[in-house]
Amino acid sequence: MVVGCVAFQGATHAADPKPDAVVKTKSIEARVFLDDKIKADAALAADCLAEGKKWLDKSAAEAAASRKEDPQFFKDGGWDFERKYAIRSVVADRYVSVLRDDYMNTRGAHPNSDVNTILWDKAENKRISIRPFFTETVDKGPTMKAMAKAAIASLTIEKKKRDTSETATDEWFKGVAPSLLKIGAVTLAPSTEAGKSSGLTFHYPPYAVGPYAEGEYVAFVPWETLKPYLTPEGTRIFGGARPKGDGDEPQ
Repeated sequence: MVVGCVAFQGATHAADPKPDAVVKTKSIEARVFLDDKIKADAALAADCLAEGKKWLDKSAAEAAASRKEDPQFFKDGGWDFERKYAIRSVVADRYVSVLRDDYMNTRGAHPNSDVNTILWDKAENKRISIRPFFTETVDKGPTMKAMAKAAIASLTIEKKKRDTSETATDEWFKGVAPSLLKIGAVTLAPSTEAGKSSGLTFHYPPYAVGPYAEGEYVAFVPWETLKPYLTPEGTRIFGGARPKGDGDEPQ
């Protein structure tokens, strides 16, 4: 059973924020956190929390089943999971990009992590995709081909910065496909111009485009690259440049 706004014990300190939802059994301790900006938007907070609670319940059920099947793997303790929702950008005072970061420790060789994104329309109080900003987004169409090509080019640059160019290969990049559902978890990047987005950032967890040791990657595609494919709404919300420092570390 998921309980809202319950503090957890263990590594938690008094100054640490309380989780907005938590489940704790002999098989798992899992927590969900919403950042303060999300909490300030009642509809967005409710949406994220509902999703987070479903994740907690699903994780708890999987942990219980795993413990029943292989109790020896729980001799050092139960699983430790955490999910954090945080706002990355707000564009045109309407489109809110949210990062959803997961941490999962099942007592294996190393913990795992995952990243996904939400694009929230404040005017409609619902999740949307980036489709309204582009004239077409069909699989392997002109827009998606240009987007995937630019994302891979950005990843190649990021790998060079990390001195991991040897994994900048077609094999590792095969998951960055020219399809809206396969290209990667996307956010609207912040901009030096108020109320605008400087382009798209694609967020990749460990293993997605490189070995686990390389960690997460973020690919940036400037809006100018996608200008030929923008709808009037896309033209309205994109502009400016990526703020200095935005690409210094995974966002």
